[in-house]
Amino acid sequence: MDLEEARAFVRDHNSNAVLSTLRKDGTPQLSPINVAVDAEGRFVISSRETAFKVKNLRRDPRAWLCVLNDAFYGRWIFLEGTVDVLSLPDAMESLVDYYRTLSGEHPDWDDYRAAMVRDQRCVIRISATRAGPDREG
Repeated sequence: MDLEEARAFVRDHNSNAVLSTLRKDGTPQLSPINVAVDAEGRFVISSRETAFKVKNLRRDPRAWLCVLNDAFYGRWIFLEGTVDVLSLPDAMESLVDYYRTLSGEHPDWDDYRAAMVRDQRCVIRISATRAGPDREG
C-alpha cells in the first residue's frame, strides 16, 4: 500500500486507531486515539502534554498506527513514521484544524481554544514512511 492510499483510508473512515510508542525499556505502549490527515499529508493526533505517549515520543520520535475501519473487522491499515510534537501556543491552529477535520464546526471556538489551553493539549504529527498491509495472508 502506498502512502496516498493510506491517507485516503484515514480520510474515508472513522479515524479510530491504536498508536504504539516505545517506553524507556523498549517495550510498546499502546493508546487508542483518533487520527486525521492534515494539509501537508501528515497523520495528526491531539493529546495532552502530560500523556505517556507524548513523553515517549519526545524521547524516541518513532510511532506506529493501526487504523481500523468503521465496522472494526475487515480492511485496516498500519502506518509507521517519525513524529514531531507541536505544543501550545504554536499548536492552536493545528488543534482547530484537527477538530474541524473530525467533527466539523465547533459551536464556540473561543471555548474550544480555552479548553485546549486548560487541558494542555498538543498535536502529534506523524510523517509516515511506510504503510501496509501490502498483501493478505
